Amino acid sequence: MGSTKRLLLIALIAFAAAAIGVFAARTFMDAPRKSESEVHALLHDRLKLDAAQAAKIEALEARHATRKQALELEMRAANARLAEAIEAERGYGPKVTEAVDHVHHVMGEMQKEVLEHLFAMRAVLNPQQASIFDRTVVKALTDAAHPSPGK
Repeated sequence: MGSTKRLLLIALIAFAAAAIGVFAARTFMDAPRKSESEVHALLHDRLKLDAAQAAKIEALEARHATRKQALELEMRAANARLAEAIEAERGYGPKVTEAVDHVHHVMGEMQKEVLEHLFAMRAVLNPQQASIFDRTVVKALTDAAHPSPGK
């Protein structure tokens, strides 16, 4: 294989890996962000938190932001590892399979973190607030799972 063809093949593989990473990130990171922003707006605008609740929620949000940032960095590293595996194997081999499994593991950890954060915030609320919170979370998650055709 000539050097030009080899370079084009490597570029195509790198592009495919990047596309996979972007697709994975948009699929698994955008929906939780939408849900999180809806829940954040609910907490700060509609639930009328008292000072103690607000302080507890702020502490939970700070912890979550730190953990979320770490997981996003881990996702970037997992996508880079996937790109390297695709480039090395040039097919769906054992290294690619292992890298894909790792990407899925990190995505699962991100989802678990969001859920743990939501339940931790819910625990701060009184029963009436928790009921409104529950409806908002369910709506945000089901809307994200079934977007309208215009989205």
